[in-house]
Amino acid sequence: MERSATPSVSNPDRAAFNEGLPLLAITQGDPAGIGPEIVAKAFRDAPEAMRGCFVAGEVETLRRAARCIARPGEPSLPLALLESPQEAHAAPPRCLPVLPLPGLPGPVPFGAVHAQAGQAAADCVVWAARAALRGEIAGLVTAPLHKEALSAAGVHFPGHTELLQAEAARHAGVPVAGMPVRMMLASDELRTVLVSIHVALRDAIDAVTQQNVLRTLEITHAALRRSLGRDPRIGVAGLNPHAGEGGLFGREEIEAIAPAIAAARVRGIDAHGPFAPDTVFMRARSTPQRAGEFDVVLAMYHDQGLIPVKYLGVDKGVNVTLGLPLVRTSPDHGTAFDIAGQGIADASSLVEAVRMARRLAAAPAGPAPLSA
Repeated sequence: MERSATPSVSNPDRAAFNEGLPLLAITQGDPAGIGPEIVAKAFRDAPEAMRGCFVAGEVETLRRAARCIARPGEPSLPLALLESPQEAHAAPPRCLPVLPLPGLPGPVPFGAVHAQAGQAAADCVVWAARAALRGEIAGLVTAPLHKEALSAAGVHFPGHTELLQAEAARHAGVPVAGMPVRMMLASDELRTVLVSIHVALRDAIDAVTQQNVLRTLEITHAALRRSLGRDPRIGVAGLNPHAGEGGLFGREEIEAIAPAIAAARVRGIDAHGPFAPDTVFMRARSTPQRAGEFDVVLAMYHDQGLIPVKYLGVDKGVNVTLGLPLVRTSPDHGTAFDIAGQGIADASSLVEAVRMARRLAAAPAGPAPLSA
């Protein structure tokens, strides 16, 4: 650790105070984007929320992030360099506890796609996933990475979800297809789970099969049942306008979605629909004035499910991966290359992701999401 800047991390009193907290790794994200600076800002501005957390990343990249967010006339946030994840419990507040990972490149220019940045982001995720699968940490919170940078680095996964799926499958010794995962975006007003994730829209339509919809219902039911302590009420969106209008606008509802719902109900899953996708999210939205009709909406493709949650507030949404034998959350926004390095990025969604990961790690065994 930088002992000239912060007290020693070997603080037994602080470690004892924090030892009951789940140990969470936060990956630095793409160093050309806002990931490192929102991580630094979270540790500076929300120290209570960040207790028991540390950053897996590269020291100079995170030191630059600390400088980016420094307020006029104030010193930059000090770094505490850790030798093991467990030392995070003894780290002082309002510092940036960093576990340096070997082989990562130093800072890259902001706001552009770099292959080395994509590789660095992926390496941090792989390290954290493996540490979680070995039981060394309770979960991981991933700062944003850039999918084009991943591809430029030769990392042939379209995003965090698929990369984590592959790592979990490798650890379990099963094919990737044997580790089905789904993406949930959740806020305090709305949850959505997606049948397909990062695929072209043409491919997403082809993915609306009875088998895929039923599997998504099963994963969603099992995950939310553990966290809510009861069977969740699941509203299912149609694929087509007006949910197909009885086959006039498409037959996916008749041939795939409705049969999947019927099969799920036979298995005890409280699923309803398919409903018109332009109204089901409003029906599910929960506010202080009105409880939603559903605990979660099953969406047929990426943007159908994500737009409603993000519209209600990007600063409140959290991405949760369902179906993994580990806890993983992330903020619901991307790398924001256009503002990277300016120190103005909002860390609220990252802080919410940390809070949710902590609740998930304390939930009953299994990769279940907790109510947002």
